Parts: sequence; C-alpha cells; structure tokens
Amino acid sequence: MKKRKIKRILRTVFILASIGSLYFVPWILVKAWILPLPDTVQEQLNEAIDSGFDGMIVYVDQAGKPPEFYSAGWHDRKNKIPAYPQALFKIASITKLYVAVATAKLVKEGRLSLDKTLAVYFPELAGRIQYSDKITLRMMLQHRSGIPNFVDHPEYWTNPPKNRQETVEYALDLPADFEPGEDYGYSNTNYMLIEDLMDKTLGYPHEQYIKEEILNPLGLKNTFGSLSEVDIDEVMSGYYVGVDKDFKYEDTGLMLATVEDVGKFLRALNDGSVFKEGEQEIYSSIYVYEHTGLLVGYQSIAVYHKDLDMVVIQFNNTTNFDGYEWSIAEIIYSRIVKILTKQNSS
Repeated sequence: MKKRKIKRILRTVFILASIGSLYFVPWILVKAWILPLPDTVQEQLNEAIDSGFDGMIVYVDQAGKPPEFYSAGWHDRKNKIPAYPQALFKIASITKLYVAVATAKLVKEGRLSLDKTLAVYFPELAGRIQYSDKITLRMMLQHRSGIPNFVDHPEYWTNPPKNRQETVEYALDLPADFEPGEDYGYSNTNYMLIEDLMDKTLGYPHEQYIKEEILNPLGLKNTFGSLSEVDIDEVMSGYYVGVDKDFKYEDTGLMLATVEDVGKFLRALNDGSVFKEGEQEIYSSIYVYEHTGLLVGYQSIAVYHKDLDMVVIQFNNTTNFDGYEWSIAEIIYSRIVKILTKQNSS
C-alpha cells in the first residue's frame, strides 16, 4: 500500500512538472507535435506549407517497392513555379558524407593516412591552428580536432567571407575549442581543410574525384559540385524569413543534387555498394551514415531507417536561424516517418 502511495505521488509530481514545462515550450512546436497525424505523406507536406514553409520535397525508397516522390509549395515563389521532385537542391552539410567516402577511398589507396597530423599535411598552418602537431586526419573527420568552426566567428554573418581563403581565415589564430581527441565539436572547418587536402593530394579538384569514384559508378547524373555546373532555373529557390531575396544565386561551394540522387547515394552508403573492398571498414571508423544540412534558405535531412529498410530524404527551402523552422522541419520529418511506418504495418 505504501509503495502504491509513493508511485501516485511521483506520478502527480511528474504531471505537474510536465505541465509547468509547457510554459517554456514555444506553442508553434507544440502545435506541430499535437496535430492529428495525416493519413498520407502528401497531406503532411501540405500541412507543412500551411505552417510557413515555402516549398518542400520528400523522397521515399523502401526496399522492394518503387521509389515515391512528394512535393508541395513553391520551387520559385516569385515566378509562381510549383515545387517539383526533380529540382536541384543545395544539400549543405550532407556534402560531408561524400567527402568522407572519398577520403576513405584515398586512405585505402594509400594516398592519405588517418594518423598523420595537420602540421604534416599543412605545415603553413602549423603556427596558426593550435595543437596542429597533434590533430590527425582521423580527428578532423570525426569532428574531434578542437579546431574552431568558422561559422561561429562573430564577423562571419555580418561580414561574410568573399572566397575560400577568407572563410578559412575565420578559424585561424584562435584558441582551440578543446584538446584534440578529448571532446566532440562539430566544425565545418574540419571538412573545408579535408577538401583542400584532397585537392593537394590529387593534384586536381576533389569534386572530379568524387564524380569519378562515387557518382559515376552509382549512375548519379544529377549531383554536382558547384553552382557553376548547373542550370540555375533548375535549382530550387531558397528563402530566409523576413528577407526579400532568393538565395539560390549564392555560390557556397557545396554540392547540389536532386532528392532522388541523394536517396540513391544514401542507400549505397548504407548497403555498402558505394565502397570497394576494404573501404567500408575504414569509413565506419571515421564517419556517420546519415546527415542533415543547413544553409541560408536550405534545410535537408537524409536518413536510412534500418528497421524499415527505407531511405527518407526531406528538403525544404525556408530558414530562419532565430526562429523554429529547423525544429518544425524535424517534427515534420518524424511525422512522415510515422505515417510511413503506419502504412507499412497495415
């Protein structure tokens, strides 16, 4: 009897604490969670557009079934062009998956070493990056280097860098975030330096190596290394809340791809078909098998769901770093996965 009473008291405390916490949760997020789950992915996308997103694209690839494509909202808001699944999209940090695969291939070829240090590979930066003689390529790939993230520099957003060298400068001559290998800290600087290292090692742009060793073997003809390679009209517009500008014209140096190409790549990454013998073991020791991307005007989520043997990719073209768009996009993604899970079990 005493135990039951204690349980009732604890349950009451938990409920009261939960109710109290709601005062600190933005209601826009609560609403996104508690709305009744639609029956279809298309209905969920339509709901997302109603909640403030300009455009959204979703790709679903479940083993044994034809791929499914969904879209809603605008591809180009100004010209009233509806969103469509074949559009090119700036995939932002999903690019890191391709870079990590390429690095694993170069390591297997013996052209790079995971245990050589930054000071060895970039002696000219030895005095400008703290602990450069201890930071290994492996640590950089794993975001365990402690190198500051250039986007965290106070002037990065108010005085954006004009080129690659200026971008790197925002991470130089600063104290390390932590000693190498002692913590985890996501840093875009790591992968920018890795790309430079691949260029240096190859003697030609790493984008070409990615194309020859990853894209071509997988038949991915709608994945590109930069904005200069594509028809700008095929690129989905990107919007920032409160800013009257289309960010698709900004060349970020990151990859662009259709949702289907990203889905095919992610499937190949997870089933191992992107690798040659011995490469997957290296990759598994250095990086992850899913990713998200965030850029001004562009958000993306790419995940393989092992329990369903299903790849689900979501693109949306509305951002607001001071708002809740990213969190809402994640909620929408989770609801789409719930819909697909429900459909799969019925």
